[in-house]
Amino acid sequence: MSDQTFTKTTDRSPSRERQRGTESTTESEEEHAGLQCPECSGNVITDDEHGETVCDDCGLVITEDSVDRGPEWRAFDSAEKDQKSRVGAPTTNTMHDKGLSTNIDWRNKDAYGRSLGARQRQKMQRLRKWNERFRTRDSKERNLKQALGEIDRMASAVGLPDNVRETASVIYRRALDEDLLPGRSIEGVSTSCVYAAARMAGVPRSLDEIADVSRVEKSEIARTYRYVVRELSLEVRPADPEQYVPRFASSLELSEESEMRAKQLLKNAKEQGVHSGKSPVGLAAAAVYAAALLTNEKTTQAAVSEVADISEVTIRNRYHELLEAEEEMLV
Repeated sequence: MSDQTFTKTTDRSPSRERQRGTESTTESEEEHAGLQCPECSGNVITDDEHGETVCDDCGLVITEDSVDRGPEWRAFDSAEKDQKSRVGAPTTNTMHDKGLSTNIDWRNKDAYGRSLGARQRQKMQRLRKWNERFRTRDSKERNLKQALGEIDRMASAVGLPDNVRETASVIYRRALDEDLLPGRSIEGVSTSCVYAAARMAGVPRSLDEIADVSRVEKSEIARTYRYVVRELSLEVRPADPEQYVPRFASSLELSEESEMRAKQLLKNAKEQGVHSGKSPVGLAAAAVYAAALLTNEKTTQAAVSEVADISEVTIRNRYHELLEAEEEMLV
C-alpha cells in the first residue's frame, strides 16, 4: 500500500470544496503546481486551515491531516502578535557575531522580576564573564567588536539611519577580510567606513562633521578613506550639494518652498560651472541662505554657519557666486 490514500467523500460537494479553498488565506497552489488529481487530472490545492490537499475541480481529498507549521497561539491584533511571538531579532552585520549569540541580562533578576540570591548572583556573574569570553574567541572577533561599536557610536552621533550603519559594517568586514588594517588604527578605518557608507547611501556628512565625533584626526580619516575606497574598489560618486539641502533646511525650520528654491539655485550653478572646485557643503549652505532670503524667510548667516559647520565668510562668497549664476541664466 502507498503512503498516500485517495478517498472519495460523499458529503463534500465540489462547490463546497472550492468555496473552502477560496476562503482560506493560507492556500499555496505553488507547492502542488506539478501535481494533478488522480480522478479528473484537475488542479490540486492545499487547504492549510483544515490540513487537506484537495482537487479544485472535483473535490477529491488527496491527503489529509498534514502538519501545521504555524504557531500554536492565536493573535487578534499586531500588538498581541508581537507580544506572543518568540522569534528572535534578524541577523545583522552591525554586530560582530551577527546577533546569533546569547546575551545574559545585566540585571540580577529572574523571569518573574524577583531579585536573585547572593549565590545565584555570583553564578550569573561568572556566566556573564565566560559568555563574553566565548563571544570574542580570537583577535579578529575582538577587532570586529570594537570597530562595529565605534561605527554604531559615530553613526548615532551624526544621525545616520540603520541602512548606512549596515553598509559601513559590511565595508569594514571586507577591509578586515582583505587584510587592509595592518599599519592603520581601528578607529581610523571604522571612521572612513562610516564616511564612505554615508556618501554611497546619498545622505553624506561632511568630513568636519565626521571628524568631530571621531577619535582620530581629520587628515588620517581622509587618508584612510582614500585607501579603503581604492583597495576595495568602492563606487563612491562625488558629493552632490543638493544632497545636503534637505538636512540644512530641516535644521533651520525652513519651508519646502525654500528647499526647492535652494535646489534650483544649485542646478543653475551647475549649468554655469560655478560648482567646479568648490566645497559641496559650502555651496549647499549658501544656497539655503540665499533661498531663505528670496522666499522672505528669516534666517542669518550665523545660523546657517552653525548648522552646516562652515564659516560665514565661505557662505558670503558662495552666496554672491550663486546669485551671479542665477542672473546669467536669466539674461
